[in-house]
Amino acid sequence: MSEYHIPVLLEESVEALISNPSGIYMDATFGGGGHSRAILDHLAGDGRLIAFDRDSDALKNSIDDKRFKLIHNNFRFVHNFALMEAHEATRDFPEREADDVCGIDGILADLGVSSHQFDTADRGFSFRYDAPLDMRMNVQAERSAADLVNECSAEELERILRIYGEVENARRVAAMIVSARDRSPIRTTGELDAAIAKALPPHAEHKFLAKVYQALRIEVNQEMRSLEKFLSGAAASLRPGGRLVVITYHSLEDRMVKNFIKTGNVDGEVIRDVYGRCNTPLEAVNRKPILPKESEIATNTRARSAKLRIAEKRAE
Repeated sequence: MSEYHIPVLLEESVEALISNPSGIYMDATFGGGGHSRAILDHLAGDGRLIAFDRDSDALKNSIDDKRFKLIHNNFRFVHNFALMEAHEATRDFPEREADDVCGIDGILADLGVSSHQFDTADRGFSFRYDAPLDMRMNVQAERSAADLVNECSAEELERILRIYGEVENARRVAAMIVSARDRSPIRTTGELDAAIAKALPPHAEHKFLAKVYQALRIEVNQEMRSLEKFLSGAAASLRPGGRLVVITYHSLEDRMVKNFIKTGNVDGEVIRDVYGRCNTPLEAVNRKPILPKESEIATNTRARSAKLRIAEKRAE
């Protein structure tokens, strides 16, 4: 659904993902279904695609195709479903050999926030609207951004803003939030913007606010923790030679993906065995990230910060 979300790096990511048209694939971030539909277009009749999304709004975009299944869950649990879904594929397609379901052939993740989430005012993801300060990707989650800014200590708010948003003067911004909430709870995006208005740099207000909102959104949705769990689960779920394809949008998540591909952990710590070998589960296919073409950025400005990284599961 283009009005829900325009998929980024669509051709490049699907081409990198699919090696076997009869294979089993996962779209870890279904959203509007753009990537999933393109994957299905490249699969044979006995191929299979399992997609995930924790946002209930995305479920409305589900695809009517016997090869497709949409799971309403966080992509951090990808490994929990991988083997179960692979064996289910054997049941649905008896012609598939039993020893052909030992792993997933490819996993795609398009990280970040969908256009729908940004553009739906009452979801509270954007400072463009005066709306409830929510930011939950899963609307059933208990803690919203309003809960965060009204309950966290000044020290914790500073940490969130500094680490997840790389916000300049994070301590000052945190103190301004605490001062404002002491007078009255901060419940809307407009109230948050007003609380930190004096910290906004001239001629760069939107860029500064984007960093603040990014930091709060990442913490509310536990995005970095989910990404770490997803990466380790994806590596464990892939068959040897299977592909992991990830599209990132900011330096924090891109660094985690790059580190994991290189070292097998998101911190980038090189851990060697007794023989001095760094036994990482994945091998980078592209040493440098693939970037969107200028023509794509011209038609979809949200693609401008996207980076595509591809890795392949090493042989056991």
